[in-house]
Amino acid sequence: MTTDPGATPFQTVLYEKHGPVAHVALNRPDAINAFNVQMRDDLSEVLEALRWDPDVRAVLLRGYGERGFCAGADLSEFGSAPSQAAARHARWERDVFGVLRDLPMPTIAALHGHVIGSGVELSLLCDIVIASADAVFSMPETYYGLIAAAGGTQTVPRAIRQGRALDLLLTGRSLNVREALEAGIVQRVVSKEELKGESEKIAAELAAIDPALARSIKASLAAARDLPLTDGLARERRLSIMLDRNAKAN
Repeated sequence: MTTDPGATPFQTVLYEKHGPVAHVALNRPDAINAFNVQMRDDLSEVLEALRWDPDVRAVLLRGYGERGFCAGADLSEFGSAPSQAAARHARWERDVFGVLRDLPMPTIAALHGHVIGSGVELSLLCDIVIASADAVFSMPETYYGLIAAAGGTQTVPRAIRQGRALDLLLTGRSLNVREALEAGIVQRVVSKEELKGESEKIAAELAAIDPALARSIKASLAAARDLPLTDGLARERRLSIMLDRNAKAN
């Protein structure tokens, strides 16, 4: 990630628009982009702006610095709260993870190095996950007596088999990138040198898709995630009819 950190008004997030692609990078490299309250607030503002920006057709999420995408929650900050419950409440005051999940345009997570806890959860809320060969994944919350509470208990078993999900969430063991690819956490693996170029290529390809079509496909896939099969099929049909009508009108 080579974006200029001085090119953004946010303390912990880099945000730039390159044509129809929004480039968003977690920017706490000294802490391996650990997720803290300031990052919660900055990322919330960026994602809310993206949600309503008609010019953005794809979002590319990365981590700034060489050491990793995200080292999970900043324990030095959340651990100083009066209790774990208070720490979790601070993270939930803004629904960053829900907004990322519900963005109408395609989202791509480009991962490298350490991808821990909240880093895994953020990436699994994106539509396409690409990782470099040095990426290592873990969900160590049980080590601290916690449950993954930024969506991990829901997104991990939707991405991988139930048994693999339990292994990852209960034991906290690490997965290398090949294991993550096999499990379904990652869809594509490239070398570290290729990560920037390949992820930007994917983002450009997705941004070239008609935005109404992209929104409809995402909405239909969300139905598959959230609705019984019969209801999901009905929603798919409705979306298809709407697209056909719009195409004929134009």
